[in-house]
This record gives sequence, C-alpha cells and structure tokens, in this order.
Amino acid sequence: MLAQIEKLKPDAASDTPLYLQLVNRLSEQINSGVWQPDEALPSERILADSLEISRVTARKAIDVLCERGMLIRKRGSGTYITPKLEQPLSRLTNFSEELRQRGFRPGSQWLLRETGIAVAEEILALGLSPNTVVSRLKRLRTADDVVMAIETTTIPAHYLPDPKAVTDSLYVYLEMLGVAPVRALQHIRAINASADQAKLADIKTGAAMLHITRVGYLENGTAIELSHSYCRSDYYDFVAELRR
Repeated sequence: MLAQIEKLKPDAASDTPLYLQLVNRLSEQINSGVWQPDEALPSERILADSLEISRVTARKAIDVLCERGMLIRKRGSGTYITPKLEQPLSRLTNFSEELRQRGFRPGSQWLLRETGIAVAEEILALGLSPNTVVSRLKRLRTADDVVMAIETTTIPAHYLPDPKAVTDSLYVYLEMLGVAPVRALQHIRAINASADQAKLADIKTGAAMLHITRVGYLENGTAIELSHSYCRSDYYDFVAELRR
C-alpha cells in the first residue's frame, strides 16, 4: 500500500491545485485497478502525512471523489472504493443471481405489492385489453444492504394473481409458476434523480442515475413483464461485448 500511496504524491511546483492533482491520480489508480472495489482508503491523516499535504487538502480530494461516486464513506468505518455491479447486456439474468455471482449479498425492501387496473403504458407495453387486472411490485434492490436500484414491475394478474406471494426473487417465483421470461428488450438512458428517488436511493437530488425500461417475453412471444429500474450510476455498470 505504501507504493500505491507514494504514486499519489502531488507536484508542489505544478500550477494545478494539490487537491485536484490528488483527485486525478487517485481516479487513474481506481480506473486502472490499482485500488479494488470495497478496498479501504487510508485515512485523511495517513494520506496527509504520507503525501506531505494538509488534511484539508486530503479531505477536499476525497469529497470530490465521493461526489463523483468513486469513493464511499461508511460512518464509523472509513472511506472505501465504491463497489461496481457490472451487468452484461447479452444475457437475461435476475438481479439476485447477478449479485451472488459477484460475491454480493442481495436483498429487497418492498415498497408496494398490489393489484389494479392496467394503465395506458402497461396496456401498450404488454399488449393488454382495457380493464385488465395487473400485479404491481415496487422495491429497493440492495447489495450488502446498500441500495443499488429502485425497481417497479408490472405483470398481468393472470400470470401473477398474488403479488404478495413474491418474497425474494421475482424470476425464481415466476419459474416456479412456469411463466418466467426467456428474453427481454431493454432501453437504457441517463436521468437525474428526482427528490423522491434521491431519498429512496440515499443520493443527492439531481444525481446521475440509469433508467432501464424492460419488457420480458415468454417463449411464445407473449409480453409478460414491464419493469422500470432506476439504478445508481456510481454502483451500476452495463457491459456489452462486441465482435466483428
């Protein structure tokens, strides 16, 4: 770790502010894998002493990187490299499965599980008739108790008559019923968190998020699932492999 810290030392003769030099060098190390996700960063005091800078300078650099989502402060524990959840775009998997494969502990905090009459968006996306009853689920998706995403899902009540029967993984429950999606179409775009979304995800209002709209289909081509996921961009990455 001493070697890692030594490479962060700013150039006192440079016109670039010391804190910004530290921000840039630490960002480069994080992006290149020198510092690993969930790895603890040395304390402000250790950074200041080792790099011969003030604690104010060290704190300012850490504040910038926390705002960028590259570092995360854990009260009473320290500052850590932000963990990233990379989800491939070429494979249909559920949230819990992806987390377990990467060593995270998945969890959910249910906000809503109810039935109701389909609204216009649901009718259009799922090809439903007016007045069709649907099941709606809304929850916070967590990894190691940290909120990763806000997720809302609509499924025709014909396939999911009792939404409260879903206790953990929705896809696993649908598999038990024999109606799990086998393919899906996803649209991803960047948004800024609303005040309500920011409160639920424990981020600042206006912070960057990824809005993912997904429609899942059965083998016979029937649309069964409409989901909206609002993912924290500081934790969530999507990876696509391209071939020529």
